[in-house]
Amino acid sequence: MRFRLAPMPAQEQALLNHCTHARYVWNLAVEQHQHWRSGRASAPGYAEQSRQLTEARKEFAWLAAGSQTVQQQALRDFAQAMSNFFSGTHRRPTWRKAGVHEGFRVVGQRGRQWEVRRLSRKTGEVWVPKVGWIRLRWSRPVPAEAKSFRVSRDRAGRWHVAFAVIPPPVNGPGAGEIIGVDRGVAVSATLSTGERLSVPVLRGTEVDRLLRLQRRLARAKRGSNRRTKLKTAIARLNARQVDRRKDWVEKTSTRPASDFDLIRVEDLKIKNMVRSARGTLTAPGTNVRAKTGLNRSIHAAGWGLLATRLEQKAPGRVEKVNPAYTSQTCHACGHCAAENRESQAVFRCRACGHVDHADVNAAKNIAAGCAVTARGALQPRGGAVNREPQPVLTSG
Repeated sequence: MRFRLAPMPAQEQALLNHCTHARYVWNLAVEQHQHWRSGRASAPGYAEQSRQLTEARKEFAWLAAGSQTVQQQALRDFAQAMSNFFSGTHRRPTWRKAGVHEGFRVVGQRGRQWEVRRLSRKTGEVWVPKVGWIRLRWSRPVPAEAKSFRVSRDRAGRWHVAFAVIPPPVNGPGAGEIIGVDRGVAVSATLSTGERLSVPVLRGTEVDRLLRLQRRLARAKRGSNRRTKLKTAIARLNARQVDRRKDWVEKTSTRPASDFDLIRVEDLKIKNMVRSARGTLTAPGTNVRAKTGLNRSIHAAGWGLLATRLEQKAPGRVEKVNPAYTSQTCHACGHCAAENRESQAVFRCRACGHVDHADVNAAKNIAAGCAVTARGALQPRGGAVNREPQPVLTSG
């Protein structure tokens, strides 16, 4: 659960100091583990690093001026990150950079190490160690089971506090209703009910301003104050687009989770789909510029975030379907042919003449749970469909 913070100038400087100390401790831990080689003694763990932190705080006054809770929690987070790396679930922890990774975490008992309270209908406060009470925008109650929170600053200069609480899932109606969701570029999400939903993007004037700022940034001198201001202005526009996409995903994922008992989506390998086509020096890629534009459109459509939020809001009620041929198969008769899809938006079956929006037809196939059989034909779960005859192999 994330809330917008509104720190005073002095509080903002104290928060930045916490971020600096947490990043400094994290980077020291990364450096210690990077020196490790096979055959050497094991790199120091959390207990040894915590002892070293205590000695460093005695020697350096600027480090002792910070919060020991924040600094030790950075070491705990690093130890957990290394544990996740060795278990094979996450990548190896890397360096944190100023201006990019601005944040720290506070863990402890509510009422002792930290506290949060409501002041008015839209205003609240959170207690941060060695900073005090910081105002926040109260958009919803903070559950009592929250045991930690993370304060972060994005590139647009906005401060947020996120409480580590898992929200309750959305309950379905219990009527056995099924819905299919087709994700695309021209239409971000198409439902089997016929709804076509698109992610809101920047307006024309905002796009023009973003291009002007990017051109000015290319001419700005590195390290200058002008370049810093331009980067902040660009980050604010990009943050506005990200906020709109997240808001759209939240609203789009809530309706299927509350109105349907089973949600079927395509099992898309998004990471493979957005790989660069640049190639290498010896084997350069083709249509690199077009593929780059497609990758940006896929990221902007929020495919992965939509599927993730559906799984989080409706756990156990989201089913992934093989996307093969769902856009070429007629939902009415089951005829599968590439010619059925006349264009991006028009679907016209060559067998029965059924006409529908191409994305809506694909969403209906996804809702039916189409799966590819061993012979490469489509067959919904629950009955066979008419399809083109398959060649029969005979011996001899």
